[in-house]
Amino acid sequence: MLKRRINLATAAAGAALVAVAVAGCGSNAQPIQVNLAASEVLAQAAQKTAEVTSYTVDAVVETAHPQESKGKVQGRMLYQSKPQLAADLTLDTLDMGGKGLPGGVRAVLQGDVVYVKVEALKELVGATKPWIKVSLSEMGGSGEVKQYLDQIQQFDLASVTKMVTASKDVKSVGTESVDGADTTHYSGTFPVDVAVQQLPADQREQASRNLAELKDVKFDIWVDSDGLPRKLALSGAKEGATLNATLFFKGFNEPVKIEAPPADQVGELPKGTTN
Repeated sequence: MLKRRINLATAAAGAALVAVAVAGCGSNAQPIQVNLAASEVLAQAAQKTAEVTSYTVDAVVETAHPQESKGKVQGRMLYQSKPQLAADLTLDTLDMGGKGLPGGVRAVLQGDVVYVKVEALKELVGATKPWIKVSLSEMGGSGEVKQYLDQIQQFDLASVTKMVTASKDVKSVGTESVDGADTTHYSGTFPVDVAVQQLPADQREQASRNLAELKDVKFDIWVDSDGLPRKLALSGAKEGATLNATLFFKGFNEPVKIEAPPADQVGELPKGTTN
């Protein structure tokens, strides 16, 4: 019997699992050759992820547990790595066990600072302004705000692409159009314990914790002619608990506008809530 449900963190990290990273889509991108094996296509896509400088991802993650209510996360994230690391995450739906957050959640990451906007924080930590500003260096390993920052990490694309390469049974199952782009559809599974080892050492612990309840994950990934993932669907189950996530990727290497909220709407996190 599961000691804890597949919760929101598991879901989006699963979505993270999903986070099929996007790869360089500039004019120098070379089409993937049709004679490559499916596993080679994934490996080549993973290599390209390091070249991506920006993207947009739309995601829906749903969870269920036989002893608990269903959960759902739905939102969009804009990401850029240059000129500085930045992300803008909007969660329109954040429902866990029938308890949602009115107004959703917004989180903006700029360098080593994260801004979070959620009504619930006013009651949880005594916030007095719409946005809370937190320095990542001061946040520590826990805190009320960190759970929202984790959502940004869980939508990360590069991590997921690496995890998908752990598959030993991936195969091509046809061609399809995704958001107007011609793609090849690949399907397979990967073991979570092996997939986590594909990540940098400093990311493995978080991924392992979020996905601990899943053993094997089924995935479907749609890759375009430039080797860029356009869509990824993920599903996993264990002892009646289930996870299903679908992510769509676009805007590879296109300019994105990620701005901090107006200064007069930003407050500091009250002391005693960062650890």
